[in-house]
Amino acid sequence: MIPLATLHLAHLPPDLAVHIALCRELQNAAFLRQQLLEGNPEFEYALLDASAILSPTHLHAAIFRAANDHRAQRLKSRNLHSEIVFALSPNNNIAESFRKFGLTPTTTDLLIVKLTPASAAGSADERARAEAVCAHLDAHVDGRWVPFGEESCAAMADVGKVRKIYKLGDGSGVGSGRRAGKKDGGGSGSVEGVGGREERGEMEVTILGLMALRGAS
Repeated sequence: MIPLATLHLAHLPPDLAVHIALCRELQNAAFLRQQLLEGNPEFEYALLDASAILSPTHLHAAIFRAANDHRAQRLKSRNLHSEIVFALSPNNNIAESFRKFGLTPTTTDLLIVKLTPASAAGSADERARAEAVCAHLDAHVDGRWVPFGEESCAAMADVGKVRKIYKLGDGSGVGSGRRAGKKDGGGSGSVEGVGGREERGEMEVTILGLMALRGAS
């Protein structure tokens, strides 16, 4: 059973429900990417490389921005789900946002976001939509499913990579609680402990500000 998280985010348009799944040890990234490139409507998801997502709040902010831009009819990308990927970007280069945040042929940790029409929380309609999403993902995504949350984000986020994307420097003056984690282009890996949590918190505040400024430009 896929541990799909179904959310109703505060201040999100009330007619949208958010479904989030997280897959580790992904085996068929190339296949999934091909479905996106071909515009296959059955694969209308935001497919994100989890190493570029610092925290649930980081992801929620992008979902919120994309949903509101969709409601205001001011999308800059193909659809609502591609707009989530673009909303993570600190600049207006859509292609670059997909290279940095989207699924690539080498992605091993995949975050999947699906927005559907909302029903009352816990209703039969909502459960049916969530079950349909789970069944489709289970049939087409090959990997190990894990719950989405603070701990899983912390385990997969490549802090050095995220710093590089948002031009935050090397973080030498922030938090000392690093551990050796997966690297990406000289990244600093994941962080843990008190120092690591402080670093992540400071980064998150800065990143959310950069995302908001991009959206206002």
